[in-house]
This record gives sequence, structure tokens and C-alpha cells, in this order.
Amino acid sequence: MTIIRSRLLAYGVDAAWAELLAFVILIGGIALVCLIANFITQKILVRLVTHILRKHRYRWDEYLLRRKVFRVLSHLVPAMIIYWSAAAFPTYRKAIETAALTYLVAVTLVAISRLLSVLNDIYQTYDISKTKPIKGYIQVAKLVVIIVGIITIIARWMGESPAILLSGIAGLSAVFLLVFRDSLLGLVAGIQLSANDMVRVGDWIEMPNYEANGEVIDISLNTVMVQNFDRTVTMIPSYALISSSFKNWRGMLESGGRRLMRSLHIDMTSIRFCTPDMIDRFRQIDILTDYIESREKEINAYNDAHGIQDGTSINGRALTNIGVFRVYIIQYLRNHPDIDQEAPLIARQLASGKDGLPIEIYAFAKTTEFAVYETIQADIFDHLFAVIGDFGLELFQSPTGRDLKQISPSATDME
Repeated sequence: MTIIRSRLLAYGVDAAWAELLAFVILIGGIALVCLIANFITQKILVRLVTHILRKHRYRWDEYLLRRKVFRVLSHLVPAMIIYWSAAAFPTYRKAIETAALTYLVAVTLVAISRLLSVLNDIYQTYDISKTKPIKGYIQVAKLVVIIVGIITIIARWMGESPAILLSGIAGLSAVFLLVFRDSLLGLVAGIQLSANDMVRVGDWIEMPNYEANGEVIDISLNTVMVQNFDRTVTMIPSYALISSSFKNWRGMLESGGRRLMRSLHIDMTSIRFCTPDMIDRFRQIDILTDYIESREKEINAYNDAHGIQDGTSINGRALTNIGVFRVYIIQYLRNHPDIDQEAPLIARQLASGKDGLPIEIYAFAKTTEFAVYETIQADIFDHLFAVIGDFGLELFQSPTGRDLKQISPSATDME
């Protein structure tokens, strides 16, 4: 500034005005240099680097460009020019240098944060990212970088060493634990979830406490994002997956089949021994022919050996309509193309109760696709509902208005 002031005095400018004009000219010159430097870095260098990266098609270039890392770094040049120019203003040198350093640290923090985001973006292109997500660790690293940057800036403005501030922060650890409670719990939960492979992006989880039932679409430091079947999104705290129970359907999806477990409730008053006409009719059912013949031979042999005459089924062995129906269910499922024949397949009786006698079907479909699975299950039970009457059985259900209308007038009068 002294040189500019001397030049102005040589041109005959008044001394009082020369000081002010020299100050204004110097500031304008520095501002102009900063604008030119910013223009060169953003319009020329950044575009040149962008062109080179897109031309060579590096694997990570897309993420660097998307996060605008180079555009952020370009802001360092004007700040460095201002810092170096502070010597021209002896009176304000310290303030200018401190302000420039503050801006430099802020830009550096943003650049590091975006580089960490790029690292996470690149990591997510690998299959391991679904089983070992690092987004939570990236967020912790960002938090640490921001804290260190803020401490550095404050220490610079106070003219103290950052170590002094760090020693003071140790005394505020209780406050930090309170402020960053969720982040610390999320960090610990993230480590446990990752180490134990409890949940991954893409898993189908169910957590009734948070009304979550759908696919995990994101795992971060503090939250696990779940997209439900109705396309709504539920945010679950990461530590809730450790402190509370949840169901993960990954095992079912990896097995390639989904369990089918549902019951038919039989009216117990329709259960009876099979008559000869019923047995002849059952013998005409292809999937029951071999069973009926083998069971008839076995039962006849037993009854003959024990001197039990025909027509006295209660004293000997005989077929029941519900027993034949259970065998029919098993044989029907054994011949069903969409049922996994290598998995367990059972048709069993459960304990009878006020809703009749439950016949539970336990099998596995060959698909895990929700819509296809529901169609297979519906088709199976549609068929069983339709054929159960051929076995002389009736389904149990609570009385309806139609049932009440069928009550005879005489029974009503007796009441």
C-alpha cells in the first residue's frame, strides 16, 4: 500500500486523499485478483478436470463430479490470496489472516465431508456394502472432522492452542454425552448390527413396535429407514434394533421358499366312520386309490385276526372321513407343482375347541415373491374348500343371518 500511496503523491494527489485512495485501490486490486483466480479455477481448471475424468471414464469420477468436490476446492484459491495479502494491511493483518484461515478451514471441512461421501458412494457399488454398510462410520468421521475444525477455528480467534480447548472439552464430557446421546448409541448399535450381520440394506424386516413391515432401504448412524408395503417410510432408531426384538425375513428369502401354514376348521359333528359307499367313492380319486386299497387290506387283516365282524366298526379298526381327508391333503400337495417336495409337508390335527377341529397345513411354496405366494396359497385352499363336502365333512363357522333364517318355525314356537 505504501508503493501505491507514493505513486498517488507523485501524481499530485493530496496526502489525506492518497491514503484513502491507496487503501481502496489495494482492496479493489485484491478483489479483482480473487475474482480472476476464482474464474480460472472454476471455469477453466474445474472444467478441464471434469472433461478429463469423463473422457477416461474412471470408476469413481462420477461420484466426485456428482458431489462437486472440485468446485468446493476451487474456493481455496481466493482465500489463500486474501491470506497472503494480509501483510499489505499491517493494522488489520491479524484479523484478515484469522478470517481467511476460518474460511480455509470451513472450505476444507466441506471438501473432506464430500470426499467421505464419495468414499461411501464408491463402497456401495460393491456387494459387500449390503452386508457391511459403512454409512454410520462415515457419519462419525464427518462429525469428528467438524468438531476438530470448529475447535481449530475457535482456538484461532481466541489466540490459544487447540490443545487447551480440547482439555476443556474433557470437562464437558457429560454435556457431550447428553447432546450426542443418539449418535453414540447409534454408533454402538451400528457396530453390533454390522459385526453380527443382523440387518442389511435390502432385508425385509418386521417391527410392530414402530409399525414397520417392509424393506430396509438405508442404514445410517442414527436411523434405519424401512419402506413399508404401502410405500410409506418408517424411521427406526438404530439402537432400537438392539434393545428391542424384530423379525428379519432374510432367511426365508435366501432359502428360496416361503412357509405356508394355515388351518381348516372342521365341524366335529360331521366326522364319522366311512361307509362302503364312501370307500368306493374315495377309491375313484386317483391320488387316493393306492392308499384306500392298502389300508383296506391292513384293516381287514387286523379285524379278521381279532374276530371282528363287518358292521361293528366301533370294536375294530375302520377308516374315518377326516382321516382320509388328511391323506388327500398330503397327496394333493405332493402332486402340486408349486410346493417344495424337499421341505417338510404336514397335514395335522390341532387341539379341538369352540371353533371346531383345526386341520393345519404346513408346507413350503417354491417362491418367495409375495404376490405369487399368496396366489398359490389361495388356489390350494380354494380347492380344499370346494372338495371337503365330498368327504362328508363340513367347515365350522359362526352362525350367520342365513343360518338363523333356516331355523324351523316349530323350533321357534317351542322357545
